[in-house]
Amino acid sequence: MSHQKPIELDAPMPDKRPDNRPLADRMRPASLDEYAGQTHILAADKPLARALAAGRIHSMILWGPPGTGKTTLARLLAARVDMRFVQISAVMAGVKDIRAAVADARQAHSADGTATLLFVDEVHRFNKAQQDGLLPYVEDGTVTLVGATTENPSFEVNNALLSRTRTYVLRSLDAGVIRELIDRALSDPERGLASHDLVMDDALREQLAVRADGDARRALNLLELAGDIAAGRDDKTITQDELDEVLREGVRRFDKGGDYFYDQMSAMHKSMRGSDPDAMLYWLSRMLEAGCDPRYVARRLTRMASEDIGNADPRALRIALDAWESYERLGSPEGELALAQAAVYLACAPKSNAVYAAFNAAWADARNKGTLDVPMHIRNAPTGLMKELGHGEGYRSAHGQAEGYVAGETYLPDALVGTRYYEPLPRGLEIKIGDKLARLRELDEQAANPSDSKA
Repeated sequence: MSHQKPIELDAPMPDKRPDNRPLADRMRPASLDEYAGQTHILAADKPLARALAAGRIHSMILWGPPGTGKTTLARLLAARVDMRFVQISAVMAGVKDIRAAVADARQAHSADGTATLLFVDEVHRFNKAQQDGLLPYVEDGTVTLVGATTENPSFEVNNALLSRTRTYVLRSLDAGVIRELIDRALSDPERGLASHDLVMDDALREQLAVRADGDARRALNLLELAGDIAAGRDDKTITQDELDEVLREGVRRFDKGGDYFYDQMSAMHKSMRGSDPDAMLYWLSRMLEAGCDPRYVARRLTRMASEDIGNADPRALRIALDAWESYERLGSPEGELALAQAAVYLACAPKSNAVYAAFNAAWADARNKGTLDVPMHIRNAPTGLMKELGHGEGYRSAHGQAEGYVAGETYLPDALVGTRYYEPLPRGLEIKIGDKLARLRELDEQAANPSDSKA
């Protein structure tokens, strides 16, 4: 890796790249003044802005969705503090590349004192050994690390590296900011599309800004595609037809396993728990429209029916299973309606996590309290020897007993007698279940104190 002279992005930059660069690349901001959005980390009173004002920056992780300007921000930061900008991709690079970048940084510093900003794109793709390989050079200041990631760094970046960096969360750009970028691209005669004489009315610009879904790069890529189609006509007007053509596949962010996936699933689950069928339907639609496997949604609906509704309305579980089976039989798009029907039912059903809490508590005892003996009176006794040993002795079946219940009988191991895991909540069918259990406990008390009951 050769020595690089610091990039002065505040001054006009010579562009030796071919003119067929994508519009999004041509329109990259040339200075922080052109940088769009992220004022929550770049405002004058914020730590990053104060560091820049002092002429220095610290190692950091830039975490945010695609198209929010992570790479661009890293370049502009390097330019603002007169640092070399060296970029490597964690997808392609290995320990050897890290060592080469570090050696080049040392050479540059020895030559003229120039510091190096090492930008690692997709830093979460580095394995533990690669991340550990960066640590000594971040610690001793050989390089200032700026890592970019679309994944939650608390899950994907090891603690040692995280503790030596500061994480900045970049937010999706709002439609107003993206609209400004669209306008700038259409009017810029040098880097943009002004020389193409394209015409695009305000309503379509607004529509594109919204449909870009917070991603500036996507907005400019879609604009360029629509412009290429319109350029073949005499009036060079981008119409609704052109926009519909480039938006045909949809643009919702959905990573099928990352933060967006689980955030949206969490939103759907909490909407159900909060008994909001409208929000439940919205998040369900968001996920399905973006490409989530409906079978996964069906699986989660079934889990919700047990975890959050339980015996308050046992029909919920059956309805969730029926919706799952309906989807398997019908496929898309008809099967999604069955999932929506189940989703609305779950949202409107009475809620109880009593079974969920009881199961977790019982599981904890089963795991943590050792192998407690099965009480003798409820042990299996299929042979004469077992009967001689007392297995099953004294057992009374509930059939034939008053109220179908053996008052005073115990079934838990001796060490757990009296433990209660399941406490029905006063909602839905669990009201009646609670009344029934209260009556049975009353019978137990009477069996334990027969003189009191006679009085």
